[in-house]
Amino acid sequence: MKVIFLEPVYKDYIWGGDKLKKELNKKVPYDRVAESWEISSNDNGICKIINSEYGVNNLKELFELQQYRKSIFGNKCMDLKEFPLLIKFIDAKENLSIQVHPDDESAKKMGMINGKSEMWYVLQCSSDGKIIGGIKENLKKEELKTIIENDNIYEYLNFVQIRKGDSIYIPSGTVHAILKDTLICEIQQNSDVTYRVYDWNRKDINGKQRKLNKKEAIEVINSKNKVEIIHDDKNNICQNIVDCEFFNVQRIICKKYYKDISNNDTFYAINIIEGKGILKTKDESYDIEKGNSFLIPSSLGSYELFGDMVILKSYII
Repeated sequence: MKVIFLEPVYKDYIWGGDKLKKELNKKVPYDRVAESWEISSNDNGICKIINSEYGVNNLKELFELQQYRKSIFGNKCMDLKEFPLLIKFIDAKENLSIQVHPDDESAKKMGMINGKSEMWYVLQCSSDGKIIGGIKENLKKEELKTIIENDNIYEYLNFVQIRKGDSIYIPSGTVHAILKDTLICEIQQNSDVTYRVYDWNRKDINGKQRKLNKKEAIEVINSKNKVEIIHDDKNNICQNIVDCEFFNVQRIICKKYYKDISNNDTFYAINIIEGKGILKTKDESYDIEKGNSFLIPSSLGSYELFGDMVILKSYII
């Protein structure tokens, strides 16, 4: 059983920049890149496997192989229809749209497998960096409808100060937006459904305003939702930064050496967010650096990190 390395899928959305190349060592195909889908089996961006030994080309195909489901993805994935997570690096040179995602119940009514809750880990931001996380007031649906239809939601938004190392959990139904000059790692449910509420009157490359989804957004917004900021604790080598019903995320500091062991119940998704070093398993050794992402199979056994690094470890619980 080997560590699984994946080829990212790049998205050149209009609000992207060049930090994925400059800061995360990505070999990007465009001058402007907004997102790097690092670990994804979503139909809108399926990651190819770089070192496949299973006779398949990508993560989606691998997850569909029942004979490897338990040994690679773990007991808790045995009955799932899709790989449960989607992990990205996001470079917001400009503001993203003000948006919302449906919860599982709403998504299933529309024929989707699940909705989308997500978390952000702030890799970089400006000294006065902010995100939008929720609405200031608990609004009734009719009030919300009037505000959104009249493009008047801006004054009701909850702006939250952020800094490097902050983690933000965004439950489904929460109005939110990443704002300009922010580089993040996003861990989310495997869904690519976004309802745009407002897009700053921005035009696409063809000179047309991007499509809004006001009707759908009004149906799924929970105006009671507010975001929670978890600050980075540098004194904690292994900090549990998000623990929700869909995934758990830990921030791990490796100072020269860190040892871990796989879990028969779940895979580990690893993102290197600072530094470089070596990953060693019983049979293999890999050079790793900032910007790398990979999967630790559930039956891999023990593995060791050598070097000075900061990593995010995500898994289902």
